Amino acid sequence: MYAEPGIIEKILQRTGDTWAVVGLSNNRQRAAYGVADVLRRYGKRVVPVHPKAEEVGGERGYASLAEVPFAVDVVDVFVRSELAGAVADEAVAVGAKAVWFQLGVVDEEAYERTRAAGLDMVMDRCPAIEIPRLSVR
Repeated sequence: MYAEPGIIEKILQRTGDTWAVVGLSNNRQRAAYGVADVLRRYGKRVVPVHPKAEEVGGERGYASLAEVPFAVDVVDVFVRSELAGAVADEAVAVGAKAVWFQLGVVDEEAYERTRAAGLDMVMDRCPAIEIPRLSVR
């Protein structure tokens, strides 16, 4: 289990409503697109972060977290595990409050670094599964 007790609930219910989804594009076949839709339905602002910097769901996209011109509460990571650590480090650098690595995204060293920097972190879980389970409003 890659989340301390209560961290999933804290991130989903109290950390903030601006989520940067790294790897989100307009490709409806990708998991990031469906998860972003769930996050929006539950009141989260979803900011796409993808090299193409596409607008998704009416929200302007950015090529990197560093380019987002406003505060981001949670960074939701849809990249391969070998790339995820760099995204977590960037989340720390931009002042995010939490990092969420999606199902199958595992980097234990990044988890330790991110937690040591004071951010909450969840790894190898999906908020689209956790939100309904927790009855998040």
